[in-house]
Amino acid sequence: MTSDKVKSGVERTPHRSLFKAMGYTDSQLKKPLVGIVNSFNEIVPGHIHLRSIAAAVHDGILAAGGTPVEFNVIGVCDGIAMGHEGMKYSLSSREVIADSIECMARAHCFDALVFVPNCDKIVPAMLMAAARLNIPSVFVSGGPMLSLRDAVGRPLDLNSAFEAVGAYKNGTIDEAGLAAIEDSCCPGCGSCSGMFTANSMNCLTEALGMALSGNGTIPAVFSKRIMLAKAAGEQVIETLKLGIKPRDILTEKAFMNALAVDMALGCSTNSVLHLLAIANEAGVRFSLKTINEVSESTPNLCRLAPAGPHHMQDLYNAGGVYKVIEKLIDAGLYDPDVMSITGRTMGENIKNRAYSLPVIDNTVIRPVENPYSKTGGLAILFGSLAPDGGVVKRSAVAPEMLVHRGPARVFDGEEEAIKAIYGGRINKGDVVVIRYEGPAGGPGMREMLGPTSAIAGMGLDKDVALITDGRFSGATRGAAIGHISPEASRGGPIAYVREGDIISIDIPAYTINLEVPEEELRRRKKETQLKVKSGLSGYILRYSRNVSSADRGAIINYE
Repeated sequence: MTSDKVKSGVERTPHRSLFKAMGYTDSQLKKPLVGIVNSFNEIVPGHIHLRSIAAAVHDGILAAGGTPVEFNVIGVCDGIAMGHEGMKYSLSSREVIADSIECMARAHCFDALVFVPNCDKIVPAMLMAAARLNIPSVFVSGGPMLSLRDAVGRPLDLNSAFEAVGAYKNGTIDEAGLAAIEDSCCPGCGSCSGMFTANSMNCLTEALGMALSGNGTIPAVFSKRIMLAKAAGEQVIETLKLGIKPRDILTEKAFMNALAVDMALGCSTNSVLHLLAIANEAGVRFSLKTINEVSESTPNLCRLAPAGPHHMQDLYNAGGVYKVIEKLIDAGLYDPDVMSITGRTMGENIKNRAYSLPVIDNTVIRPVENPYSKTGGLAILFGSLAPDGGVVKRSAVAPEMLVHRGPARVFDGEEEAIKAIYGGRINKGDVVVIRYEGPAGGPGMREMLGPTSAIAGMGLDKDVALITDGRFSGATRGAAIGHISPEASRGGPIAYVREGDIISIDIPAYTINLEVPEEELRRRKKETQLKVKSGLSGYILRYSRNVSSADRGAIINYE
């Protein structure tokens, strides 16, 4: 066992004495040491209950003959960090989490790991760490939050609150209506209830083969979530015995499968950043153009919030992620022969009734023959404005905005844009450009749920497009195109857009162009001084100096 390095032999007498200082017995030290990587904290609603999930994992490991050893990692709540300096630390925390897990696992020689994430950057960070460490690993999340309905029957989620601010400022709802949404849209623990980033990544963990069935969809408050955590604890011992490691699972075919499920579900645009970063750690390479190839061939089968009325509990009632995978396998769009943590192929898992969820609602997942659209939920746009690409959640764009051409309204930061939107200075047909918010220039590539929600709340989401070198929340809807690469701070074309320039967007054709003559653009490049954020220090300064562009997953470059 790997843990023998810290517990076996005469030379390890001092090490064993330190274990015994914590109450570990000789019997426990003879068993595999299984790290439980718990991201519990008291600031993230999706993590407030993770002590109970970790306790259930403990039970599973003990039942299967292992010794559980729990340690914690940090986690940022994107919703609370939204709209201020705190959002600079959301994406950047992904690297801190992955690095800290590497430090703990390598220093203490765990034989295997059970990862307990839930929210946005914690899930991909843990997947990155699993791929990097390559020791037997199993994932079990805290599960999604429930969605309740308001007085007129509309399902609510966190996005309802963000959009309610715009509606209040627009005079559409009063203060009492705003308060009612505030008090009801997040009814309890769990990751926010739509197909936002956290739930997207937890579903894709199933699709990759790194988690048991139900990981992405069993609601946080259901007892089945506790049962799943116990099963994950038992499974990790079996995975260890079988000698199955993350890189046996995280192959090129597995990532293609994950992309297909991503398209069928209509996942968050952030899944692009994270899949690129996880693949990098696993030694797998794919380009943004690959994503469009998968999107062209994979139909969009689900329209969960913000793209439609359904939420995660509805997908659970429809049979969950495995039911989507089953449909894709039948259509030849998902390779069933890839390995999973169970020691069986994903195809074998799908056929095994022990892994299936009950189907209560057949309306949530459409048949492949009758999809919401014949193409996937995400699209990568290329053109003179984004030579290295930009990402849009196509499934959340109104049909009338799939093709759009309009004048640029340019803002060097999120705050300026929000003031203009709430101040009524954005007109129908405009293309709002928010720049200097990229991975390096932001730094930290802030999410723009505030501006997009403001546009939607003020009734402009079917008339106004928004583009940025930052990113969007999974809760964003509308013609919101993020990850514009290269970013402004590194001399991308978005840095040279001027007020009134015409921008043309054609999502079905995967294009986004700045209608400015090349000669004029060259002149602007000579005249324009790129902006650099001042006053940076500490971790965020180091991050800004070393982070890659979004088209490479905003990974850290140490080369």
